[in-house]
Amino acid sequence: MTPLAIAEHAPLFIVLNPASGRGEADNARRSIESACAQAGREHHIYQVDRHRRLQPCVQEAVERAKAVQGVVVAAGGDGTINAVAQATLGSGCAFGVLPQGTFNYFSRTHGIPTDTDEAMRVLLNEQPRAVQVGQVNDRVFLVNASLGLYAQLLEDREAYKAQFGRRRWVALWSALLTALRGHRPWYLHLSWHGVQRDIRTKTLFVANNALQLHQVGLPEADAPEQGQLAAIALKPLSTLSMLGLLVSGARGRLGEADSVVSFPFESMTVRPMRGHRRVKVATDGEIGWCAMPLEFRVSPEPLWLVRPAVAPELEATRQ
Repeated sequence: MTPLAIAEHAPLFIVLNPASGRGEADNARRSIESACAQAGREHHIYQVDRHRRLQPCVQEAVERAKAVQGVVVAAGGDGTINAVAQATLGSGCAFGVLPQGTFNYFSRTHGIPTDTDEAMRVLLNEQPRAVQVGQVNDRVFLVNASLGLYAQLLEDREAYKAQFGRRRWVALWSALLTALRGHRPWYLHLSWHGVQRDIRTKTLFVANNALQLHQVGLPEADAPEQGQLAAIALKPLSTLSMLGLLVSGARGRLGEADSVVSFPFESMTVRPMRGHRRVKVATDGEIGWCAMPLEFRVSPEPLWLVRPAVAPELEATRQ
């Protein structure tokens, strides 16, 4: 694979979403402008608001970056990063991230600091490195994709955040409430690498993030670093057992649970065994409808992310 290089003074085209994460867009904008001014770096900021929606901002940033071999940058949470990555993948442009979200798994996995000033130093001084992208049908995911209970959990989380604010405790509390409610299981037929399997599950979760997998303690944690994705399915559980599973995940011991089925793969087809021509799928926290069957795979081309050579937080999980 031929590395993608960027010019020392390649202009930055930054999509800034003030609705993401902690809502500190003004501070982030000041940090961006100050760092670019000190470095003498040309930059253009496309700030999302009620007059300028996310997708038009993303498309304009990518088109302008392609014309001058610039860097497309996402400043926001996982949803914003996903949208910008989707448009940047295959464009020939380098990709940068200024994380503004709640958990920031993508940036943390790749050694990009959550502090905007520090993240700007990475963006202005490092070179692009290839990172793996997951796809489900025509949708990109950098962290995870899911259907069933986990997708419902994310949908409920956004409703709670709209009411109580974008804080970690709100996300965790909403996850607990969703998990405790009754949910009908899904009947799915999975096929991957010549293997066929019928499963009954409340959720199917496909991960593309080593840090997240290490934190919950799954044996497939390094699959995303080895050119694979990791599938996780939960067998139907009682409310009490579901609470126990949440505790196991929080303690980093999810892989020890008998109710968890997990395996690595490069491509997998998921078909419904009962009805369901369309299904809600969450990709990096954003909910959308996908037609069945679902085709999960590792993208044949990487995303060229401006990042350090070493990601300290990920390395620490392996010690």
